[in-house]
Amino acid sequence: MSDYFKTRDEINLKKIDDALAELPEFVGQFIIGISFRTSVLTRLNYVLDIRVFFSYLSRYKLSNKPLDEITLSDIENISPYDIERYLDALSSYKNCRKRLSCGEKAKERKLASLRSLYKYLYKKEMISANVTLKVDMPKIHDKPIIRMERDEVRRMMDLVDNGEMLSAQERAANEFSRLRDNAILYLFLGTGIRVSELVGLNKTDIDFANNSFTVTRKGGNKSILYLPEETVGALQDYLTWLDNQEKEKTDFALKISDKNILFYSLRGANMGGRIGVRAVEKLVKKYAHYAAPLKKITPHKLRSTYATNLYQSTEDIYVVADVLGHSDVNTTKRHYAQMSEEHKRRAAKITTIVKNDDND
Repeated sequence: MSDYFKTRDEINLKKIDDALAELPEFVGQFIIGISFRTSVLTRLNYVLDIRVFFSYLSRYKLSNKPLDEITLSDIENISPYDIERYLDALSSYKNCRKRLSCGEKAKERKLASLRSLYKYLYKKEMISANVTLKVDMPKIHDKPIIRMERDEVRRMMDLVDNGEMLSAQERAANEFSRLRDNAILYLFLGTGIRVSELVGLNKTDIDFANNSFTVTRKGGNKSILYLPEETVGALQDYLTWLDNQEKEKTDFALKISDKNILFYSLRGANMGGRIGVRAVEKLVKKYAHYAAPLKKITPHKLRSTYATNLYQSTEDIYVVADVLGHSDVNTTKRHYAQMSEEHKRRAAKITTIVKNDDND
């Protein structure tokens, strides 16, 4: 595991401990019970979701009872209607992933967290029934896949190269970061990796002899992926630039503490350190805004762009699932069902049942 993922896990473990300090002991037992089959990030999400639910119970059902004093008896006395009211209240919950409210997927995840807690408590005979099974999962409505078209991708990459349309301040930053930004965007578009996977890459993860690289997936599993020629070229140009910074002993090079990091933060408090997820999100937004102003493009949308192109080329959902690192192909099917429907419509258009013949 790279230093990035080790450090991230250490930070998240501290967050778990801090959250558990506010919650009853049986929640800590649950987290320990699932620790051997879940990632640190998954456990953190569980703890945060459970804390939200207990905060709701305390305020609306338990007369502002301190969270750490909520008992198993309180849990058992919850009705399906209480949970349904809770899910409804999430629609106006102000701290849901820093959005104004929780949408369908957030509600689905929060109910799944509750189900996991109740399942554990029931299995350990700490409660007599699992009331969460009587609550239907929220219906998730399909949303259109937002991706960049080829001409939009071309405009975005041209913008990175020439800086046109950028503000004066952005253009000045682009002069220094152009090769790094170019490599980051090509890596997204050429491999479909997640933003956290990109941020965690080290130079030693890249194997130019085989045009491949090792990526640490969600859950800590490692996978080898292969690089398109354009992405290889962009990475080599960026690494050559880094080598020149080292040879010339520039101020930037002197502030680099870990020489193995692949993508660095080029300015600010983290100068010389690993670039962060938020910085990459801002980078993508900056360039994509000018190339596709009507679309809200994020690193995940670049992942969708790659996956869409791959599926259209192969028409093999299993290949797409494998490359994207989806453990369940049904996840991939849900995202790309629209394209399957498009293939069906295309087949219908090219199929002739009765051929018109002017001689008949």
